Amino acid sequence: MRFRPRAYREEPEINFIPLIDVLLVILIFLMVTTTYSRFSELQINLPTAEASKPPERIEQIDVAVDAKGTYSVNKHVIPGATREVLVQELKRAAGAAKDPVIVISADAEATHQSVVRLMEAAQTAGYGKITFTIQTQGK
Repeated sequence: MRFRPRAYREEPEINFIPLIDVLLVILIFLMVTTTYSRFSELQINLPTAEASKPPERIEQIDVAVDAKGTYSVNKHVIPGATREVLVQELKRAAGAAKDPVIVISADAEATHQSVVRLMEAAQTAGYGKITFTIQTQGK
């Protein structure tokens, strides 16, 4: 009688056929339940700028924003410009004007947040007319 175990052991092997069957069923399920929709793309025609001189506005407030986020209202630099400070400066610059046009000249490297902060300040001050200046490229 042999009481010793055998010298070799069979290595366990993984049966891939059931795994492939399950994956095929999952793949078929996903293909049947998936809806294919086309994302609509926006067709935008961007405006072009002419080189003509803009009309003179009597009631306008010029606000500039540089790349560092520094504001200047009518060429007067505003230190520590929070939204509340901008509201006060816009009201001071408007003076007796009832609804002036806010002309924003933002640097190309200025952050979106600094421009949005200025627009929020104009809204809080009650001024709804906002426009932006652009730089035209020479032909």
